[in-house]
Amino acid sequence: MPPNTTAPTGQQPGKSGRKKGRKARLIVLVLVLAVVGGVAGGAYWSVSTVRASFPQTKGSITLDGLSGPVDVKRDGHGIPQIYASSDEDLFMAQGFVQAQDRFYEMDVRRHMTSGRLSEMFGKDQVDNDEFLRTLGWDRVAKEEYDTKLSAATKKYLQAYAKGVNAYLEGKEGEDISLEYAALGFANDYKPQQWTPVDSVSWLKAMAWDLRGNMQDEIDRSLMTSRLGPQQIGELYPQYPYSRNQVIVQQGQYDELTQTFDGGDDADGGSTDGTAAGSGAAGGTASSALQSQLSGLYEVLEDVPTAVGVNGNGIGSNSWVIDGAHTITGKPLLANDPHLSASLPSVWYQMGLHCRTVSDKCQYDVSGYTFAGMPGVIIGHNQDISWGMTNSGADVTDLYLEKLTGDGYLYDGKVRPFDSREETIKVAGGTSKKIVVRETNNGPLLSDRADELVKVGKKATVDTAAPDRGDGYGIALRWTALEPGTSMDAVFALNKAADWNDFRAAAALFDVPSQNLVYADTQDNIGYTLPGKIPTRAKDHDGSIPAPGWDAKYRWTGYIDQDELPYEYNPDRGYIVTANQAVVGEDYPYTLTTDWGYGARSQRIADLIESKIKGGGKVSTEDMRQMQLDNSSEIAKLLVPQLLKIDVGDKDVREAQKLLEGWDYTQDADSAAAAYFNSVWRNVLKLAFGHKLPKELRVKGQCLWVEPVDTTGPVDEERRVRECGARDADQAQPDGGDRWFEVVRSLMDDEDSDWWKTPASLTRPGADNRDDLFKRAMIDARWELTAKLGKDIDTWSWGRLHRLFLKNQTLGADGPGFLQYALNRGPWKLSGGEATVNASGWNAAGGYGVVWVPSMRMVVNLDDLDKSKWINLTGASGHAYNAHYTDQTSKWAKGELLDWSFSRQAVDESTGDTLVLKP
Repeated sequence: MPPNTTAPTGQQPGKSGRKKGRKARLIVLVLVLAVVGGVAGGAYWSVSTVRASFPQTKGSITLDGLSGPVDVKRDGHGIPQIYASSDEDLFMAQGFVQAQDRFYEMDVRRHMTSGRLSEMFGKDQVDNDEFLRTLGWDRVAKEEYDTKLSAATKKYLQAYAKGVNAYLEGKEGEDISLEYAALGFANDYKPQQWTPVDSVSWLKAMAWDLRGNMQDEIDRSLMTSRLGPQQIGELYPQYPYSRNQVIVQQGQYDELTQTFDGGDDADGGSTDGTAAGSGAAGGTASSALQSQLSGLYEVLEDVPTAVGVNGNGIGSNSWVIDGAHTITGKPLLANDPHLSASLPSVWYQMGLHCRTVSDKCQYDVSGYTFAGMPGVIIGHNQDISWGMTNSGADVTDLYLEKLTGDGYLYDGKVRPFDSREETIKVAGGTSKKIVVRETNNGPLLSDRADELVKVGKKATVDTAAPDRGDGYGIALRWTALEPGTSMDAVFALNKAADWNDFRAAAALFDVPSQNLVYADTQDNIGYTLPGKIPTRAKDHDGSIPAPGWDAKYRWTGYIDQDELPYEYNPDRGYIVTANQAVVGEDYPYTLTTDWGYGARSQRIADLIESKIKGGGKVSTEDMRQMQLDNSSEIAKLLVPQLLKIDVGDKDVREAQKLLEGWDYTQDADSAAAAYFNSVWRNVLKLAFGHKLPKELRVKGQCLWVEPVDTTGPVDEERRVRECGARDADQAQPDGGDRWFEVVRSLMDDEDSDWWKTPASLTRPGADNRDDLFKRAMIDARWELTAKLGKDIDTWSWGRLHRLFLKNQTLGADGPGFLQYALNRGPWKLSGGEATVNASGWNAAGGYGVVWVPSMRMVVNLDDLDKSKWINLTGASGHAYNAHYTDQTSKWAKGELLDWSFSRQAVDESTGDTLVLKP
């Protein structure tokens, strides 16, 4: 049965959803019959199969390849702490233990990253595999392993793979997970041996979901079919440097001499929307793509989600406060990455401890890992702690390519493609061969979709462009398609002892480019931006697709590591990163034109300042409370104006009164938060959503619209019916902090065309801002009446804003037993879009939770055993295991677990001990 690996939690099925659903129902029927049959045969399926794959956590197991015994100590939540006497034993044990808990998840991921999902799930995954083979993640990973990684890293990867394979030895599918038992009814798939390259490939998936502004490139180009450059610019306003602080305010970008102004007092913005729409590439690229780029979007939205929401709108929080401002006198560090909700969680908590740290065994580290990869991604060792957020650095560019026969045009000459043939094996079907073609800008994505073949066929291009012929292709240039050293960086971070070690380790982290915050036990804090970030010619800022046939749009190199921004022990005593601008406008390179707009980051900074002002000290509990802050910045702006509007209708007035005295916090039990967010959603829909092209609007939502770029009143004679084409959790306007800034910039322009909207059969039209706000308040009242009932006393934000956890494969498609067996929820959540407690929802698509703080941690550098952590789900990937979702309810309430690190603390918290013997 093919899972819906093409859609993150909450996403509507793509174009192949109906086929998948039919096949899913067949498997459900077979499995239900098996369960029913098992009742007569001793309930074999209902008990034995479910429990057969649970890990052994007590006693001992002999593993060939170990040089000495390894202890695996699990606490009451099943979180393992591993103790070994050599590096190889440590990582071999990590592979074995992660496979015990999560091998099915690991297996699906490696098939995704290598473009081999069809081998597990059949022909419905062939399109995905074609696209992933075209990207070639596994090929790059193999080249990385063969040519870039250090000998030590290879040794660790080999040891990890040996541990995974030791777990697999002698096991059938049903011994590994319930999902394999289900798959066994559909095909004869058997899990294969793990390889070191399987681990390296996972970093490519992580980089894909954190790849920067590729979606904004597409969206801006799609907007040109209905909007002009000025209008697009208004929808991508300048970063508010004068209001929201950048990350680096006192930092350097050259280790020896050069400094730059962090932008505290700067006013104005970067080259966001307006400049992006008018760059040198605009005449050719923007016109040539237009709505034809919907084909590219359709390809991208079906790519399986790895750790994010396919790069759209997600973020993260991290901050660090030095000892001068904490009650312990040593730093505190907080981190909560915002990712798509998945079951099991993308994170796996674990401690990796050498019994004695020495040259033979170098690690004593604990934190959040990825099942399928050795080492710790985020966490702390005995000396330092680090956290990560997405920097948003622009590391991708789309290029139009003029295809000519067996080659492509570049600088007036035809160059041959770099081509290869790929064979896609299909479970229960015939293998399929494809040809992957690459230009000097990267793989041709247009070879993978009929829609993309049409790119440029009907578009107007400027006189400098080559004749379109049968149209232009689309190629992708992306830093992660070049072999790098990120796997080396993981191990270097894990054993870094001080700031210099940390910076050296970070320099190896080439993709994805992440904001890294730092704290150590010696009371130092810092920030650094690593990554392979391209430089471009003056005429090309990476904000829209560029003409690949013109050499002046090629990348000119990469920013030197010593010239990337960093900050160490700033005078203010804290550093906040929450996807806002990294640097001010004086920085000499363009990192991106699409920062987050700083609503979360500034709120965190304000909370810190309010605590330390006058000499207050911050505690671990204060850090936790900051992570749970539900304050809505857009509500603070809009509510005072909404309360001035005379709504007339008594029922709408009843709802309006909810906003009187509201403190703008979005608690799950708040009726005011429910009503305000509905008003906000309807403001966005009326002012912007109805004026965007169909390719950005929600699939299935149809409107009568004018066929060309008009934002004012609709001409009744020219209207045509257009239906949206985008999945609900990917559509625009999504309501994030970019839209906060759009609305803020228009508030004083009460007669802007954006505020104008026609009347409907049941609702009045709008000629100005307050008319539109009134219409939104009316629509919100009746929307919530339909959803929550007429009695506003029963309304609450949590009834609208719910989290469902869906198993990303078999639990995401098909009704009945399998979903019941694998999925969990719902949970009613506080928080919202662009709040610190960022339980994200898409305003265009509805109120359901799309992405979440995937974990939370607060590290206490004074006493590491007093650090706190929580995961979204639990340690186990096995449905019905006690640790499948045993952390989720605590996570939803904002609680944190004790995080034992020292040997004594680990021993005191240990429930089960397993000894792995050589």
